[in-house]
Amino acid sequence: MRKSLLAAVTLIVALASVTSAYTYYRLAGTGTKMTGAAALFVDSLDEDQRKVVLYPYDSKERLGWHFIPKDQRKGLMMRDMTDEQRAKTHALLQVALSQIGYEKTDKIMENESLLKHVQKSGPIRDPLRYYVSIFGEPKQGERWALSFEGHHLSLNFVVEGDNVISATPQFFATNPAELKEDYNFDGFPEGMEILKKEEELGFHLINMMAPAQREVAIISEKCPAEIRNAGEPHPPQTAPEGIAWGDLNKNEMATLTTLIDTYITAMPQDVAAKRYADLKEAGWECIHFAWAGGLKKGVPHYYRIQGRTFLIEFVNAQPDVSGNPANHIHCVWRDMRGDFALSAK
Repeated sequence: MRKSLLAAVTLIVALASVTSAYTYYRLAGTGTKMTGAAALFVDSLDEDQRKVVLYPYDSKERLGWHFIPKDQRKGLMMRDMTDEQRAKTHALLQVALSQIGYEKTDKIMENESLLKHVQKSGPIRDPLRYYVSIFGEPKQGERWALSFEGHHLSLNFVVEGDNVISATPQFFATNPAELKEDYNFDGFPEGMEILKKEEELGFHLINMMAPAQREVAIISEKCPAEIRNAGEPHPPQTAPEGIAWGDLNKNEMATLTTLIDTYITAMPQDVAAKRYADLKEAGWECIHFAWAGGLKKGVPHYYRIQGRTFLIEFVNAQPDVSGNPANHIHCVWRDMRGDFALSAK
């Protein structure tokens, strides 16, 4: 009887411990979760891998970022990891991003398989050609940083305690923007669009404007070739252009809000909430929407959304892998106060 009672009490204590640990994890901030996941990843590395992954926090490499195909990048490539280490990399991404953000990231990585299939290209197209770099020590209470990037992806975070104090630059891209052909490749159906909302909502907003509004919003008939300051540690500090928030009607405001939300919701709830709070404190009235280029798909087009705390840039100017014009998206969220937890210059 006493043994049975003791066993029951032991089970209850064990279950309570597990429940408490789960509750703590569920309620913990993204910074705490990222630190735990990063520590597990680092623990799985051998000595040679650590030399490739780990940098001092103030290393100049922390500020280097880009999304073009490269023969060499900082950090450890997923191709050079064990299956266990790749799983831990995905676990880290799943806590660093929202489910929406993680799914976009995963699809962009997998898209390299499609590009390899269509282009018949070599190792430069590889869904495992993505690199993890850690700056500083992922330890509770310490400031440390994470970079995850490769072709068409650059995700950068700075963690301090329970908080993610920087999550920019946040760059996503896709080629093709819309799969216009049946490539006869599993997982890539004709019509698939990884960054569909980012493009469709932009078109919807500019085309719902009255002619007088559109005249203000359009800053150039020509679409730029690329987002500005690509690879630079600071976003452009130019004055906002285009149409101001206060010159939009209610439906246009709602569409612009949904478009901004599409970028914010790539991040976990607490990081997204901080972005919304900063935006609100700075004032919605400070936000401007600018457009350049064509007003329909297939014609190069660009938009920019700028407030005091953030900058969104979107460009679709390049042909896709099959030569379809303007079917290759690059888009980014940046912090006007400074990416990488730096002060803006």
